[in-house]
Amino acid sequence: MLLAGLWLVSCGQTPIPESQPVLSQQEVLKRGAYLVEVIGCGDCHSPKKMTSIGPVPDSDLLLSGHPSEQPLGPINPETLNNWVLFGMSNTVAVGPWGASFAANITSDPTGIGSWSFEQFQTAMTKGKFKGLEAARDLLPPMPWPNYQSMAKEDLEAIYHYLKSTKPVRNIVPNAMALDELMKNSK
Repeated sequence: MLLAGLWLVSCGQTPIPESQPVLSQQEVLKRGAYLVEVIGCGDCHSPKKMTSIGPVPDSDLLLSGHPSEQPLGPINPETLNNWVLFGMSNTVAVGPWGASFAANITSDPTGIGSWSFEQFQTAMTKGKFKGLEAARDLLPPMPWPNYQSMAKEDLEAIYHYLKSTKPVRNIVPNAMALDELMKNSK
């Protein structure tokens, strides 16, 4: 096969790529669940409960983002000179940009329930808020640059899996600029 492909290329012809197997809907969801787990989406997007072994994901709120009713505690501006801080549930990060809150990525309309695949792809590969081209950039710690070259099939698997999750109604707070955060922290 390799020799035939080399011969075709050397003759100015493009070899025909081997076709990818077509996955069933269940296999796509299983692949999406696997990818969500191994790339750590729940690390930031699932609120945590404190236990005797430390914080663990709250199974009732998986992938629902920063809880809307969870206030930020006071922030010491001196600390932000040398540190990036994470909230107790690991769903909020505070740094020189201000405060950013992990999005709700469940199938609820307050999450990605009404998003198209194109919006999801734009958020994941271009770092645009709510997947809208004209929106603001996603803020740290969202590692969207890591996903820029992710295979479309993998993005689709993640999207379909997230769209199949238990919907959790949660309107995540808006990001806060540093000056607003400091004013509210006094």
